[in-house]
Amino acid sequence: MMVFTPPWWLPPQHAARFVDLRKSAYKLVREGWFERLVLTIIVVNAITLGFETSPTIMARLGGLLHVLDEIMLWFFVVELAMRMFAYGWRFWRDPWAVFDFLVVAVTLLPQTGNLSVLRAMRILRALRLITAIPSVKRVVTGLLVAIPSMSSIIVLVLLINYVFAVMATKMFGAEFEKNFGTIGASLFTFFQIMTLDGWGSEVVRPVMEKYPYAWAFFLPYIIFVTFAVLNLFIGIVVDAMQQQQEEATETVINVTQAEYHHLVDEIRALRAELKDMRADRNRSPPPR
Repeated sequence: MMVFTPPWWLPPQHAARFVDLRKSAYKLVREGWFERLVLTIIVVNAITLGFETSPTIMARLGGLLHVLDEIMLWFFVVELAMRMFAYGWRFWRDPWAVFDFLVVAVTLLPQTGNLSVLRAMRILRALRLITAIPSVKRVVTGLLVAIPSMSSIIVLVLLINYVFAVMATKMFGAEFEKNFGTIGASLFTFFQIMTLDGWGSEVVRPVMEKYPYAWAFFLPYIIFVTFAVLNLFIGIVVDAMQQQQEEATETVINVTQAEYHHLVDEIRALRAELKDMRADRNRSPPPR
């Protein structure tokens, strides 16, 4: 239950008005139609920013697109200010709310002179779709939760890549300087092999023309790293997302149960009041 309290420095005669305004703002930002409006503006803003990359469209509608962009930017500013006013200090305890604030704040920075490159960062406002769509928010939260669990696997992959890179540099570096001439080039090549991006035609087959048994060196790496270790990443991410879904479901169940018990208590209180009223009526003397 949201509790609205006026700031300590506000005079008592204005405290009640302040609380009423916060309640109205809180109710507005939680309205379904308002959330859908914000979502629509985010999508429209992302589309218009995409239009600005077309010289043809900018030649015809450039002025209109800039005006729409300014209007939507100030809509986001007002919407964010309303949320900050409605939630108060609780706004800063929500990481997603802070994320929205940073996205909008970046696009408000001066975009002239050396900072003109910041105009390209206006598209970051499209990232607010993450917070506007609950299902997307759960996916991103699952990814963030999975990061600590993936740290050990990342260390393992880096170690294996380093070992294979050192071996490949010593074995193939003299003949294939582009791919294995240095430890850095070898690390990048093994990253390419790990992603299976042209690993056969661009890396392994040219090496096999000089060293026919090179496949015995590369295949164990591909089988272990690409097919085994990387699947562990997928498993961890899927498990984290499943946990997020279970927590969301449990939260809904707990809220529903709390509302149910509250309703049961109210019904019991009403029954008790009715019982007392009937008892009082039975004890009262009949009219003469």
